[in-house]
Amino acid sequence: MSDPALRADAARVLADLNALRAIGTYKSGVHKPTFSAAHMQSLEWLAARLPEAHLSATIDGIGNVLGTSAKGGPKLLAGSHLESQNHAGWLDGPLGVVYALEAARVLNGHPGIDGAVEVASWCDEEGHFGSFLGSRSFVGAVTEADIDAARDRNADRSMRQALQSAGLAGRPRITAERGRYIGYLEAHIEQGERLETSGLRIGIVTSIVGIWQYRIRFTGEQNHAGTTRMEIRKDAGLALAKFCVAIDENFPKLCGPRTVWTTGSIALDPGAPSIIPGGAEMLFQIRDDNPAVIDRLEEKLRGMAADVTAQGQVGIAVERIRTGAPALMNDAFQDAIEAAARTVAGSKSVRMPSGAGHDAQVLSTIMPAGMMFVPSIGGISHHWTENTADADIVTGAEVFVETCRLLLQRAKVRPG
Repeated sequence: MSDPALRADAARVLADLNALRAIGTYKSGVHKPTFSAAHMQSLEWLAARLPEAHLSATIDGIGNVLGTSAKGGPKLLAGSHLESQNHAGWLDGPLGVVYALEAARVLNGHPGIDGAVEVASWCDEEGHFGSFLGSRSFVGAVTEADIDAARDRNADRSMRQALQSAGLAGRPRITAERGRYIGYLEAHIEQGERLETSGLRIGIVTSIVGIWQYRIRFTGEQNHAGTTRMEIRKDAGLALAKFCVAIDENFPKLCGPRTVWTTGSIALDPGAPSIIPGGAEMLFQIRDDNPAVIDRLEEKLRGMAADVTAQGQVGIAVERIRTGAPALMNDAFQDAIEAAARTVAGSKSVRMPSGAGHDAQVLSTIMPAGMMFVPSIGGISHHWTENTADADIVTGAEVFVETCRLLLQRAKVRPG
């Protein structure tokens, strides 16, 4: 990489990220739910800049932004997402989109580069309406019935209503042209503390965890909180609390080294201070990159529920509502990121799994995929204090551009 014209422009990358940060600002972060005014403004911002990278811009019928090239030679797809969690961070998603835009600007117009970087912003990676709806739509895994059924978790409206309000109703959805791409590359903040605490600059993602989600329902008997003796109560809320404790006692004996589990939502029915809950529900999630570990834990979860139910006080039903298979990242893409980190970041890199889900795992179902991380200050994400040092952002951009160059170069010389 001796040609300075093939380096990322640090000032431009930081200016782009701060321009996106200024849209939908919330404290030091952003608030950009899917199809909100701030999200749509961000999509228009990106579409207006894609011509700078010799790309034609399209916003499709599900809110994906695609920048495509008419240039010959190999094509590398790169990107991330522009919506955010509610009242969350400014880099989760936009970092990867800006890196992709920068790589396209640097490489697509350079006479020494054969091929092009095409840019994507995938809609609803954060799951306001579903699970990776934008990237899943692109790979052909979202039906019209899926869109009919999707609803906004933040408001009482359907996805069809949201698309109408956003001005996207009636537009066609773009699906991938099979064989067009040598693969997909995504960059993201780590959303953890490993890189920062280890003094490393780049994480080379080896795999992305699968996410299994469960709805666990507890059925007891609703009764008066003042007149029902403790020994005869069938308290669904108390059973839920005990079940959560039992999970934390039993799962460590069966889990893998990277397994995590979370009770993210609890609801009591009827949820009044003077009524013993007759029903309760929890949403429970397990993440791991080994399906065998998940099978073991799910079997334990169902066994625990059956044991409590057999005691006759409270019934427990476990329903699996989401299965997310783990994804392995392509070896050649990992090698290219490592080579770029060696050139740009003094080999301050490490191969590591991702504990969070990303669009790269969806794209990996139809093409080779790779992913890289930059450090997160304090390991904080999904919160408005999320941040990454400017120096780490710039280093990441330089590694990303060099990785794209290497992948295009290697595709050009690949036999056949």
